[in-house]
Amino acid sequence: MTVEHRRRIDILLDPVFLSDLDTAPLPELRDRRRMADEVETELSFYRRLLHGRIDLLAFELNRRDGDETRSLIEALPEILGAGERAGGQQQRVPHVLAPDLPEERRRHIDRVLEDDFLSRLPDTETQELFNIQRVLADTEQEISTSRKAVQRVFDTIQAEIMRRYREGQVDPDELPVG
Repeated sequence: MTVEHRRRIDILLDPVFLSDLDTAPLPELRDRRRMADEVETELSFYRRLLHGRIDLLAFELNRRDGDETRSLIEALPEILGAGERAGGQQQRVPHVLAPDLPEERRRHIDRVLEDDFLSRLPDTETQELFNIQRVLADTEQEISTSRKAVQRVFDTIQAEIMRRYREGQVDPDELPVG
């Protein structure tokens, strides 16, 4: 007996996931919305990790071109702080557990983020850094595209839940606590 393990994003983006929204029980809609929110948060986290690496790599390339005189260590707080939200808002950090999978089943993002180019930055040829930059940018674009698709799923489910409240199909006093 073979059990197919589907990634949550594949489940979310399968058209079947949204096919019965008008008849699905409210608790199930809330569960689907929660899953979409969790996957979106995970994708946002991956984007932030990619952006950090992209920013570090861009700094190093600028330093090599002579456009930057500071060392990477000197500029590190500024580089990594560039993505912080104004007003000191707290950002959610997802609890991401990646299972140990054989190389052929590991996700592309896991392989990209595992690259240790930062630890070998001083010894890496400039052309290789440009190649790494391209891979990071392409991966960020893929993650962004997936994230937008997941946000559309979330919005579709949210709209159905709101419709039910507007039309009186659900009692607002039945809102879950917590």
